[in-house]
Amino acid sequence: MGCPAFISVLIWRNGFFNETYGIINRFIITNLGLQPIKWLNDPFWAKVAVLIVNTWLGFPYMMTITLGALQSIPDELYEASSIDGATRWTQFRKITLPLLMVSLTPLLVSSFAFNFNNFVNIYLLTGGGPAMPGATTPAGSTDILISYTYKLAFEGSRGQDFGFASAISILIFAIVSAISYFNFKLSGAFEEVSR
Repeated sequence: MGCPAFISVLIWRNGFFNETYGIINRFIITNLGLQPIKWLNDPFWAKVAVLIVNTWLGFPYMMTITLGALQSIPDELYEASSIDGATRWTQFRKITLPLLMVSLTPLLVSSFAFNFNNFVNIYLLTGGGPAMPGATTPAGSTDILISYTYKLAFEGSRGQDFGFASAISILIFAIVSAISYFNFKLSGAFEEVSR
């Protein structure tokens, strides 16, 4: 049984990315003699931290799906192509990748749509921060549209701006819908289903 994602995010925030007693900064200070990295206070390093944690959380699922899709490719295809003189690179390009993408494209699109609205990771890891200097709205350096919408609706310095927040929510829906539609259309992921 796995650890819930929000607990993993909190462990990364407090155990790994903490400036004073985080494991990564302790290693950097002790073994390399360098200054600690301001993981959650520097805009660049905060974005790097978000990417690291998101990769950590998504890797097991994507790896399991990819391995299952790879095992579903028949060995006869590789045997026939090697008899025809295909190199390993050609086999990968002409057999493995196209058959893998048929299985993975819908999952990649849904994973993108999920991460586009992945409020919990941003909110628990960085809180959307660090704050952007000179911003007139409560935008942070690691905010995504959904965390920015939440800040507008519930944490804004100008009060609760529900109208603007709901407009952004509609924009989020339109963006995710359009990207999903074009990905499915261009990839032909559901060609077999529509026949």
